[in-house]
Amino acid sequence: MMIYGTKKVIFDSPKVMGILNVTPDSFSDGGQFNNLKAAGSQVASMVAQGATFVDVGGESTRPGASEVSLNEELDRVIPVVELISKQFDIVISVDTSKPQVMKEAVAHGANMINDVRALSMPMALQTAAKLAKDHNVPSCVMHMQGTPQTMQIAPDYEHVVDEVIAFFRQQIVRLTQAGFEYKQIMLDPGFGFGKSLDHNYQMLKYFSRFTEFDLPVIAGMSRKSMIGDLLERKVDQRLTGDICVNTLASVAGASILRVHDVQAAMDVVKIIKKINEVA
Repeated sequence: MMIYGTKKVIFDSPKVMGILNVTPDSFSDGGQFNNLKAAGSQVASMVAQGATFVDVGGESTRPGASEVSLNEELDRVIPVVELISKQFDIVISVDTSKPQVMKEAVAHGANMINDVRALSMPMALQTAAKLAKDHNVPSCVMHMQGTPQTMQIAPDYEHVVDEVIAFFRQQIVRLTQAGFEYKQIMLDPGFGFGKSLDHNYQMLKYFSRFTEFDLPVIAGMSRKSMIGDLLERKVDQRLTGDICVNTLASVAGASILRVHDVQAAMDVVKIIKKINEVA
């Protein structure tokens, strides 16, 4: 079990995190949900389909994406977080690296921080640790080689799985020393963030190794190039690949499937749960 603000989640089976990008330029759904009416309608659909989490992001982190100013990200994210908090019973994750966005999002109802930069920006760690202590808000730290602007320029590892695990060990020490309780930490190996096609599939093949810390591990592969490049499918033609990789990650112990297509992921979860129940 993990506590997200006032909400509790029991990871007796994988949970689904619906992606809500309130951006004009995200690689898959940019511009679709960057107004309150569209965002609210999408969250209503995610809730109806069975999502446990919604991950709200106001800055694209696709390869080569431009950075967004603090005020612009706040303007995108905070009204949506407030709307979701008032209207829906779902755990709200805010996908940000900026400390001020973290603080404001939690003040308006967010229950979790999801940071692709692993709380590395100035004051991010201190801010997230205080939110964890004062409001029971966990943080997810993700592995990324480089930055969103540079990460896909010839990523290189001796052994990607070992290096991601070493990164997790370092981050767990770093966060607990900053004041996090151990069980307030979540992990994300960062599929597509500074990884080649083979790196991504090595991580998927050995995904079970990421569960050795007994902490929730997010599998975020939805519609990514690791699927499109291998299958030669455009972004809107990757659902079959998504189902396949989410099934493999679920069998290997993923706690959360971070996806655009909630219904398909819930079908995966229901089948995995049944397999685990039968004798």
